[in-house]
Amino acid sequence: MKYLLLVILSSLFIGCGSGGSNSNTTDTDIDSKYSIEYKGLKFYYKNMPISAYKLEPLSDEEFNSLNQNSKLLVANKLLSTLFFGYPEQILEEKIATGTFISDIQNGLKEDITDKAEIENEILDPTKFQQSEWNEQEAIDILARFYVMDKLDRYFLHNWIAYILTQTIMFSPAYELDSTHRPNITNVYNRIVTFLNEEGGMRYITYIHMSSEDNWRRFRSPEDNGREMLEIFTLDQDDTHVPIAGKALQNWKLDRDSDTLVVGLNQNQEPLNLFGTTIYNGDDFYRELVKSELFINGATSRLVDFFFPDYTTTQKERIKNSIVSSNPETWQDILLQIVFSKEYLLNNSRAKSAEETFFSLAKKLYFRHRLGTFYEFKNSLEDMHQATMKYKLGKLQRVPLDTLSFINYYKYIRERVLLRESNPEKIDNYEAWDRQGWGIEFIKNDGIDYTNKSNKDSLIAFINYIFKTTISREPTHAELQMFLNHILKGDSGREEFVCCFDMFEENDDPQKEIEKRLENKSRIAKIVLEYIARLDDIYMQKEVN
Repeated sequence: MKYLLLVILSSLFIGCGSGGSNSNTTDTDIDSKYSIEYKGLKFYYKNMPISAYKLEPLSDEEFNSLNQNSKLLVANKLLSTLFFGYPEQILEEKIATGTFISDIQNGLKEDITDKAEIENEILDPTKFQQSEWNEQEAIDILARFYVMDKLDRYFLHNWIAYILTQTIMFSPAYELDSTHRPNITNVYNRIVTFLNEEGGMRYITYIHMSSEDNWRRFRSPEDNGREMLEIFTLDQDDTHVPIAGKALQNWKLDRDSDTLVVGLNQNQEPLNLFGTTIYNGDDFYRELVKSELFINGATSRLVDFFFPDYTTTQKERIKNSIVSSNPETWQDILLQIVFSKEYLLNNSRAKSAEETFFSLAKKLYFRHRLGTFYEFKNSLEDMHQATMKYKLGKLQRVPLDTLSFINYYKYIRERVLLRESNPEKIDNYEAWDRQGWGIEFIKNDGIDYTNKSNKDSLIAFINYIFKTTISREPTHAELQMFLNHILKGDSGREEFVCCFDMFEENDDPQKEIEKRLENKSRIAKIVLEYIARLDDIYMQKEVN
């Protein structure tokens, strides 16, 4: 098959790009790499520079001009969108540099992750549950985002692959009887691998469309042809479907092990589609991705994904801006969206459970237990946000019907915010109480308690928890509610109610430290219980 030739040719050049190990590679070799093509379909593209984005990006200067609360909101919005987060003190330091936005952008170009170490970690059966059931492949992908602790190029490529596989374009659709667990790995890993080698978005899509993984989702020539036209070019002209079916007449998903078979009885008649002449399935897929309809359609899909509550007119404006920049890589579109002023300042939408979980995990020094990601994957299904499950992808990125949201709230509240990791179980991954936020969350708060002012210290601690989790300080009414509950006494002499004293004294210095942390933990859980009920924790908010 012709598409196999493309894969073989591609493999010959792996290592020639910026991630390659050949120290003898010359500038001429690199330039030659980007000229490789197959019948007009280029294999490789460099990502465009930020300066070429037509959807206007937020600059360091504009970010720095925001007030402190807005800076914190925008910074966490950007990081959580990327499934990342920093503890409050570290984030404040990064914001204070004055180059927060460009530092994130530059970091996404660097290769600093030890990939072998990451993979060995998530496949370690003593730390992460390994099972032949429950689509372990999807669980491994979720665990990888938790384990990766550097927001670099490898993290970005995994994030891009994850976003694409949530959409109608690349969903492995494991809910279908005709799909199998390895399809999850095939689709996802293929995207990551091609991104690592600077594969263009047209080439990546061409390989995906002509793969067995895609044919297990759309299983007949007319069905596959119709769906590729509608999904990637938004073409719903029914007169084009028989043409696509004719070009794909010798392609089928054989009933024996659901295997893709391309026969020799290919069409010999010239067919007119995409403004050119095609004959067979290879022509159909290749010319589809070469057409400008493809860039328009793919961009529309991603704009819908990130701006679900915008009007059709607003989405069209954003899509046109991106398309006018002539994107040729998935990064060109996705980073153009998430670094834009439109997204960071104006867009408001519900966070996906992954955005909420992974950002909180990194902010709260969250520790997992053996079955954490097995359970997270199950919980995503309960929320109707299952990862890579649906035949048509997540048509609603975050379903907000009563049952879906109750399960979302229940998971974040019970499994993340109100679970404190037992430091004595740090080496016992089977222990139920290993899972939860780490003692570092309340220990490393950066607050000066030397004056031992009960009220001031409590206010500082509550402010810290609010800023860490929802990027704002409590309102006066919220703060007063906590003070009334945790402090007693008149306005001149506030004392902690029993079991909340952050300055409890003991003759044994070690016991004193332990009791103070224990009391801070009680305060934190009360505050987090309240925060779990706020929309702030579940929303990507606009900057007012």
